[in-house]
Amino acid sequence: MAKKFPINPKHPERLCWGCDKYCPADSLACGNGSDRTQHPIELFGEGWQEFGLDSPEEQDEAKDSG
Repeated sequence: MAKKFPINPKHPERLCWGCDKYCPADSLACGNGSDRTQHPIELFGEGWQEFGLDSPEEQDEAKDSG
Protein backbone atom coordinates (compact mmCIF):
# COMPACT_ATOMS: atom_id res chain seq x y z
CA MET A 1 0.00 0.00 0.00
CA ALA A 2 1.36 3.41 -0.95
CA LYS A 3 1.98 6.04 1.69
CA LYS A 4 -0.22 9.13 1.70
CA PHE A 5 1.54 11.89 -0.24
CA PRO A 6 2.03 15.00 1.94
CA ILE A 7 0.59 18.18 0.41
CA ASN A 8 2.73 20.68 2.32
CA PRO A 9 5.73 19.07 4.09
CA LYS A 10 7.79 21.23 6.46
CA HIS A 11 11.19 20.43 4.89
CA PRO A 12 10.67 18.95 1.40
CA GLU A 13 14.34 19.46 0.54
CA ARG A 14 15.37 16.76 3.02
CA LEU A 15 13.72 13.87 1.14
CA CYS A 16 13.60 12.33 -2.31
CA TRP A 17 10.00 12.17 -3.53
CA GLY A 18 10.63 9.80 -6.45
CA CYS A 19 9.00 6.71 -4.90
CA ASP A 20 7.14 5.55 -1.80
CA LYS A 21 10.36 5.09 0.20
CA TYR A 22 10.86 8.87 0.77
CA CYS A 23 14.60 8.37 1.34
CA PRO A 24 16.80 11.04 2.89
CA ALA A 25 18.35 13.22 0.19
CA ASP A 26 21.84 11.92 0.95
CA SER A 27 21.01 8.18 0.71
CA LEU A 28 18.85 7.36 -2.30
CA ALA A 29 17.92 3.67 -1.94
CA CYS A 30 15.71 3.20 -4.99
CA GLY A 31 18.42 4.07 -7.51
CA ASN A 32 16.16 6.28 -9.62
CA GLY A 33 19.09 8.54 -10.45
CA SER A 34 21.88 10.51 -8.90
CA ASP A 35 19.64 13.45 -8.00
CA ARG A 36 16.66 13.43 -5.71
CA THR A 37 13.18 14.02 -7.08
CA GLN A 38 11.82 17.33 -5.84
CA HIS A 39 8.43 17.72 -4.17
CA PRO A 40 5.91 19.66 -6.32
CA ILE A 41 5.88 22.50 -3.79
CA GLU A 42 9.57 23.07 -4.55
CA LEU A 43 8.87 23.22 -8.28
CA PHE A 44 5.55 25.07 -8.42
CA GLY A 45 5.23 26.81 -5.04
CA GLU A 46 2.30 27.12 -2.65
CA GLY A 47 -1.00 25.99 -4.08
CA TRP A 48 0.63 23.52 -6.47
CA GLN A 49 -2.28 21.12 -6.10
CA GLU A 50 -4.73 23.75 -7.37
CA PHE A 51 -3.70 23.35 -11.02
CA GLY A 52 -3.01 20.42 -13.29
CA LEU A 53 -5.04 17.40 -14.25
CA ASP A 54 -7.27 17.39 -11.16
CA SER A 55 -7.68 21.13 -10.72
CA PRO A 56 -11.10 22.36 -9.57
CA GLU A 57 -11.21 24.78 -12.56
CA GLU A 58 -10.76 21.96 -15.08
CA GLN A 59 -13.40 19.86 -13.33
CA ASP A 60 -15.87 22.74 -13.57
CA GLU A 61 -15.12 23.16 -17.31
CA ALA A 62 -15.66 19.43 -17.89
CA LYS A 63 -19.08 19.60 -16.19
CA ASP A 64 -20.11 22.61 -18.29
CA SER A 65 -19.15 21.01 -21.60
CA GLY A 66 -20.64 17.57 -20.80
